[in-house]
Amino acid sequence: LGLALYASSLCEASGTAFLYHDYCVIGAGPSGLQVAYFLQRAGRDYVVFERSHAPGSFFALYPRHRKLISINKRYTGKSNGEFNLRHDWNSLLSHDRRLLFQRYSRDFFPNADAMVRYLEDFASLLKLRVQYNTAIVHVTLERDEQAWNGHYFLLTDQDRQNYKCSSLLVATGTWVPNVVNFPGSEYVEGYETVSINPEDFAGQTVLILGRGNSAFETAENILGVTNFIHMVSRSRVRLSWATHYVGDLRAINNGLLDTYQLKSLDGLLEGDLEDLAIVKDKKGKLHITLRFYLENRNTSAGIDSITLPQDELDNFATRAPYDRVIRCLGWKFDFSIYNRSLRMMPGKGNKKKYPQIKPSYESRGTRGLFVLGTASHSVDFRKSAGGFIHGFRYTTRAVHRLLENRHHGVPWPSTVYPITQLTNSIIKRVNEASGLYQMFSVLADIILLRENATAFEYLEEYPVGVLAELEMQTGRKAPNGLFVVIMEYGRNFSGADKDVFYYNRAVGEAQHAWQSNFLHPVIYYYKRLPTEREMRLRPPDWPLPRPDAVHHIVEDFLTDWTAPNAHILPLRRFLENCLSTDLRNFFAESCFLFAFTRQKLPPFCRQGYVRMQGLVGSEGLRRHAVEAGLLEDYTLTDFSGDRPPDSREGSQDQLLRDHSIPVRPLQHLVNAKDE
Repeated sequence: LGLALYASSLCEASGTAFLYHDYCVIGAGPSGLQVAYFLQRAGRDYVVFERSHAPGSFFALYPRHRKLISINKRYTGKSNGEFNLRHDWNSLLSHDRRLLFQRYSRDFFPNADAMVRYLEDFASLLKLRVQYNTAIVHVTLERDEQAWNGHYFLLTDQDRQNYKCSSLLVATGTWVPNVVNFPGSEYVEGYETVSINPEDFAGQTVLILGRGNSAFETAENILGVTNFIHMVSRSRVRLSWATHYVGDLRAINNGLLDTYQLKSLDGLLEGDLEDLAIVKDKKGKLHITLRFYLENRNTSAGIDSITLPQDELDNFATRAPYDRVIRCLGWKFDFSIYNRSLRMMPGKGNKKKYPQIKPSYESRGTRGLFVLGTASHSVDFRKSAGGFIHGFRYTTRAVHRLLENRHHGVPWPSTVYPITQLTNSIIKRVNEASGLYQMFSVLADIILLRENATAFEYLEEYPVGVLAELEMQTGRKAPNGLFVVIMEYGRNFSGADKDVFYYNRAVGEAQHAWQSNFLHPVIYYYKRLPTEREMRLRPPDWPLPRPDAVHHIVEDFLTDWTAPNAHILPLRRFLENCLSTDLRNFFAESCFLFAFTRQKLPPFCRQGYVRMQGLVGSEGLRRHAVEAGLLEDYTLTDFSGDRPPDSREGSQDQLLRDHSIPVRPLQHLVNAKDE
C-alpha cells in the first residue's frame, strides 16, 4: 500500500509528464542489448533503461577474479558462421561481422574486461537507444482496455521521471547476492567485496560457504597461499562434464577437488547453512558450531561458556578455527521495484531466485511482461543454456518473434520447400544450427506439412514448451501434421552421480541410435498438433509429448551428421514411412520409365522431371554415371549435322534415329540412386 501511495504521489507531482514508448527494456546487459538490436532492426519504438553509465555493468565487477568461464573458440576448421557460433559463447547476434567476440579477445577463457568493451561497442556501433544513468525504482500497472495487453506499464526512475509503455521487457539479470542469515553471519565476508589479492590470505585458514563456480573461483585464487580451505554447502559438488550443464562446476576452477581427493589438507563438506552458527573468540578466530547449541545460552556470555560440537564429538570435521569465512552463494532476481499489481512472484524450490514465467518467457502474473536473459533461466534451469549468453541470445530472438506476431501481425519467419528437400533441410540444420545446439531440449525447428505432403514450411528455433500454442504464437497453420527437430542428450547420461567416462559410453550403430548418450538430433512426428493437456502430461524429463513416431540420429564423435549410411539413409526412410511416400532422387531415364509404368510418380519426378527441371546432362556427367554403374552405356557413334555429342537436343534426336542401339528390357532401365 505504501509503494502504491508513493507511486501515486509521484504521478501527481509530475502531472501528466509520461514519456511513452511501445517497448520498455530494463537493463542494458547482454540480453537487454540483444532485444534492443532486434527491436531496432524491426523499426519498433523502444527504449532501454540502464542504471549505470555504460552497458554490461555486471561484468565491470564480476567475476571478481576477471576470468570468464564462457569459451571463446576462435578456430573450428570451418568458415560457416552459424556453425562457429556453436563454439562462441560470448558473441551476441547481429548482422555486423565486426561484433564477433573473437575480435575482442584471443583467450579461450576471456577476461571480463573484454566483455565490457564488447558490450560498449555493440551498443554504440549499432546505435541502440540506451538511456544511461537511469535507475528504474518502481513499476506498476495502469488499466486501459485500449492498450495492447489491457494495461500500460508505468515506470518511475530515481529522478521521479515517469514512463509509460505497452510492453515491458525485463533484462536486469540476477544481481542481488544470496545471503543466509544465521548466528554469527555478521562475521562473513561476501564474494562481492572480499579481497582478490592472494597475499591477503597468506598463512590463513579459510572457510567458504557455497559450491558453485564463484566459490571454486575464489578458492582457486588463494589455493597456493592458505593453510587449508574448507568448503561447505547443502548439496554435493556437481561437475559440468557429468551434468552437461554449463552452470555447474567447470574444470577451469576445480583445483580444490585435486587437493581434497589427494589429501592435501583442503576439503569439502555437506550441511545446511541455516543450521550453522559462527562464534568469534578473543583472538579473532572464528569457530563453527550449530545453531541449536546457541538457542538457550546467554548471548553476553563468552566463548568459553558456549558448547561446541567438538566438546561432544572430538573428531568434529570443522573443529579447527578459521581466520576468515567467505560467502559465495550466487545471486537472485531483484523483486523490490515491482508493484504487487504485477504479481511478479519468485519460483519454487531451487528456482526461487528467478521470477515465475511461462515457457514463452512471459510472466505468469501479467500479460505483456517478458523476462529475458539470466533471469529467464527458470524455463530450463539445470537443463540447458538459457541462463548464459550463448543460450539466451536465441531465446531473446524467439521472444522478439512472438512479439512481432502478437502486436504487429508479422508471422514467425518461415521458408516453404518442396517435399523432396525435406531430408536435406533437416541434415543441413542439425549440422549447422547454433540455436538448436546450444538450447538443446528447449528450442526446436518445426516442419509444418502441406496438404498431401507435397511441400513443407520450415520454422526455426521455436520454444517447444509452447508447442500447443504454435498456431496462435506464430501465425502459421498446422492442419496436416508436423515434424519437430530437436537436440537431446541420452535420458540417463546426465547427473551429478553419473560416470560419463565409462567404457562403451558411445553408440556407433544406426540401429542403436535411440540409445545415444551424447548430444544428438531427435525428430518427433505428430499427425496433429499436440494439445496443452498432452504437453502437461508428457513423460518426466521429456521435452515433448509422446509422438506418433520418433527417430534418433545416432550420436557422432565429430558432431557431423552427414554419413550416408549411418545418418542420412535411416533419416530418409523414417520420413518416408511417416509420409508414405518416396523421397529418393532419380535420374531422368528412371522418371521416364515410371511415367509409363506407374500410376503415381515419386515426388522427385513430379516436381522435377515432369516440369522439365533438373540438371542438364553433359558428356562428363554421363561418363561418370556409366563408370559408376548408374546408367546404361549408350554409345552414340553417328551424329548428323553440326551438333556436338553433348548437345541435349542433338542427343535426343540421334537417340531416336540410331537403330544400332540395342533394345533392352524395361526393367533394366530402372535405376534409382539415393542421394
